[in-house]
Amino acid sequence: MTDRFAIFGNPVSHSKSPEIYQNFAAQFGMALSYERIEAPIGGFQEAFLAFRDAGGKGGNITMPFKLDAYAAATRRMPRAELAGAVNCYKFEGNEIIVENFDGLGLLNDIQLNMGTKLAGKRVLFLGAGGAVRGALQPFLEAKPAALTIANRTISKGEELRARLSAHGDVEAIGYDDLKGRQFDAIINATSLSLTGACPEIPAQAFAPGALAYEMVYGKGLTPFLKHAIASGAGPYADGVGMLVEQGVEAFQWWNGVRPNSAPVIKLLTVPLA
Repeated sequence: MTDRFAIFGNPVSHSKSPEIYQNFAAQFGMALSYERIEAPIGGFQEAFLAFRDAGGKGGNITMPFKLDAYAAATRRMPRAELAGAVNCYKFEGNEIIVENFDGLGLLNDIQLNMGTKLAGKRVLFLGAGGAVRGALQPFLEAKPAALTIANRTISKGEELRARLSAHGDVEAIGYDDLKGRQFDAIINATSLSLTGACPEIPAQAFAPGALAYEMVYGKGLTPFLKHAIASGAGPYADGVGMLVEQGVEAFQWWNGVRPNSAPVIKLLTVPLA
């Protein structure tokens, strides 16, 4: 019997999840179907439960439904509870169990694939949206020297700082406060690269040889990455590795076996040029 999985989003036609999970399944000779479901805005719950009732086993959640899935859950794993947002789910009987592997996927791509350890490093996140929510706890566990969030609206960063207060120290600042500061790793978690824009970050914020990471993937050298390289950063990467690595965690959570990420990252990588 073929297990059914699906990603919910709106829009969702761009999602690479079917290719990722079908490649993972092929590594183990497993039968797996994975579909894209574009639920209507305001109609997530109905579409979600219909998939469960039709025999769905699990899947992923992307924008704008990460909070809807959180609300629909009957059980939230600790990472999802802390983040207040969901990127992964599974059904067990009538139970809806949700998880968030975004941060762990990002951390694994940086530390395992790129070989950049974050212990003792000064780490900066640009933006304070859902992607950052899921990333903060795993990053705190990596023991950086400092973890900072820069956002146009400082109160959003302060909200995340308060949410994580029991897990470690997080600093919340505005972009103007970056003047005179340097960081060893800077992660662009804003959506500005999708519109051809760049966060307002001064060149000197990049320490010599700093890691520059763009969460957007498949867009080549984004304005953020171009700015980072011109400012002396290196190494640098886009978010394809994060996408695949969070998929590794999800696949293992669903099926109890851990796939190899390397060939799938190679398949999906767009040259940064």
